[in-house]
Amino acid sequence: MASSNEVPRHLASNPFEDLSGVSTSTFSNPYDALIIASENDPKKLQERYEAHRTARNIQQKAKLLDPGFSGVIVDPILYRLENPSVEPGYVDPRHCLVFWARPPQSVKALINDIQTQLLQAAPNLWLMPSENLHMTAMEITHSKTEEEIAALVEQIQPRVEQIVNHAYSSIEKRARLIKPMIGFDAAALALSFVPAAGEALTEGRKASQDEFTYHHLRRDAFAMCEEAGVKVDSRYIVPSAHLTIGRFVNKLDFETDGNVDQGKVSNLVELIENTNADLHRNFWPKEGKIEAGGEWIVGREKGFVLRRDAVWYGGGRSVMEGKAF
Repeated sequence: MASSNEVPRHLASNPFEDLSGVSTSTFSNPYDALIIASENDPKKLQERYEAHRTARNIQQKAKLLDPGFSGVIVDPILYRLENPSVEPGYVDPRHCLVFWARPPQSVKALINDIQTQLLQAAPNLWLMPSENLHMTAMEITHSKTEEEIAALVEQIQPRVEQIVNHAYSSIEKRARLIKPMIGFDAAALALSFVPAAGEALTEGRKASQDEFTYHHLRRDAFAMCEEAGVKVDSRYIVPSAHLTIGRFVNKLDFETDGNVDQGKVSNLVELIENTNADLHRNFWPKEGKIEAGGEWIVGREKGFVLRRDAVWYGGGRSVMEGKAF
């Protein structure tokens, strides 16, 4: 493990991989790649998001259920923070700068129910506190020193208000997310959504408003950062709209006598798949309706926010929070 004075690198054994079938390498704004590949059609863009998360779950299920699976990946920093006796006084050294979207109460309530269900198969799972739930819409940079982040904040400051109020500024820029589904890997679990494409419109919303998707919001945030002279150094540009809801901080739930217990791992995968079936049945659009928790319009109840410092587990502090509607 890294000492408390080092900034750990992202775990190479758990990389972020775009499984949507789109390459961003030739685009100055990488978010344009998916928009152009989808012909600026929200239905096709939704399909790309769906393809990514479905393929990833299939991939991760195969890894977890492989007879050679070596066990869940314990987050070493969170482990220290949750167990102060391991290294007294330890603090997370990774300072970050990110744009967050924070969920409305209906989505928080859904996540709380899901977290309770997950504890049936993983009672030692660390759960993201409700008040800290967030979706990283765009990561400007990560794992830097406090001084480096302070310099970036000063550089981007003239454009921050414009960026965090981008969704608030026009009803045509209020991106809608639907179809919640649990995603997972050997390190963590998340609840993901996909951009809406005209399904189950309520409260006078028009289908045309879904043409400005969550991916467009990410694209615009990237462009405004670049216009401010701030280079975006994100770990991933994958087509994903997800909130981390739990992390593994020990291996106790999936071992017997110190060895990986495939039966226990299988129980977790089965629980996730059953819960996803319930989400599909109860919270996806059906007969022109969406149950509370199955829809999230970014900026509703909580404004878009620029967050800095130790944000990995929902912490850090706000540079500026946009207006909510």
